[in-house]
Amino acid sequence: MEDEKIIHDRMMVNISNDYDKSKGNFVYDITKPVAVEFAKQQEKITAVRDKLDIENLTGDELTKIVFQRTGQSRKPATRATTTVIVSGTAGTLVKPGELIGRETILYEVIEEAFLNDSGFAHVRIQCTEFGQIGNAPANTIVNFPASINGLVNVYNPDPVVNGCDEETDNDLRERYYDKLQRPGKAGNKYHYREWALEVTGAGDAKIFPRYNGPLSMKVVVIDANKLPAAIELIEAVRDHNEEEMPFGVDDLLVIPAVALLLNLSVALTLMPGYTEEVVKTNIKKNITKHLKEIAFKTSFVSYAKIGALIIESDGVLDYQDQSMDQLLMWLFLRMGCQ
Repeated sequence: MEDEKIIHDRMMVNISNDYDKSKGNFVYDITKPVAVEFAKQQEKITAVRDKLDIENLTGDELTKIVFQRTGQSRKPATRATTTVIVSGTAGTLVKPGELIGRETILYEVIEEAFLNDSGFAHVRIQCTEFGQIGNAPANTIVNFPASINGLVNVYNPDPVVNGCDEETDNDLRERYYDKLQRPGKAGNKYHYREWALEVTGAGDAKIFPRYNGPLSMKVVVIDANKLPAAIELIEAVRDHNEEEMPFGVDDLLVIPAVALLLNLSVALTLMPGYTEEVVKTNIKKNITKHLKEIAFKTSFVSYAKIGALIIESDGVLDYQDQSMDQLLMWLFLRMGCQ
């Protein structure tokens, strides 16, 4: 793209030297604004040209173009849901809309339930906010923000992992490329992956045709957080695939990926001002992010890469391999296993 000086200089070259073209004279002053306007128009033309490359698009523009070209919509954020155990006075009704919480995050009851004769009930709840913010470790949803007659205690026996943020630009762009480069046709394996990824909350899927004979298909799913898919997501993927798949497949198996623990044993030398717990949290965060990025893309975890992530973590001055059983990482997804 040419700036106004280049344009103006070329205009002056094309004007006869019979005229005074020095700055401040008529010819110079009358052509300068034109060069400025031409430069502005070139900027607009360049901006429009750049929008022809989907790599340059983000947000609503990317959403619109992907939908226009492939019919794929950006997957929305979801609200985390789980079942909690509530205790209190037998026969107490737990009403939809009543609030349960952890720290500053609130969850609302979505299905009414009565406490049984022993004073317990399993209650379905949903985070009041969309996205990963609603995910929580086990036994952390333990508060009633406001006292509720007849209810005493609450806790979540299982971790909450099914709250997902809105699909990122990178993930949407990747689905766009998959649609064009590996198109699903006539129920081929790419079709099953495409159908799986159309389900809100699905992050990726591996497809194994003829896993149990010529008319069988296995779909292994992780969620948008790159974790093994919850039962609700598995059921949604199975239902959607069954709606879309052609006749002929008699055995459709949809299962979550299996999470394996990655045990890291290191001796840390900390930077001044950092505690061991803070540094371990930073290391977990870095390695977890990397493992999510490679989930379902490779079956290899680089020892050197893990070491680099440790040394790059805030608060780490140096490290050496050594037994330190407390440091555990969760996510390497074994593809295709039950």
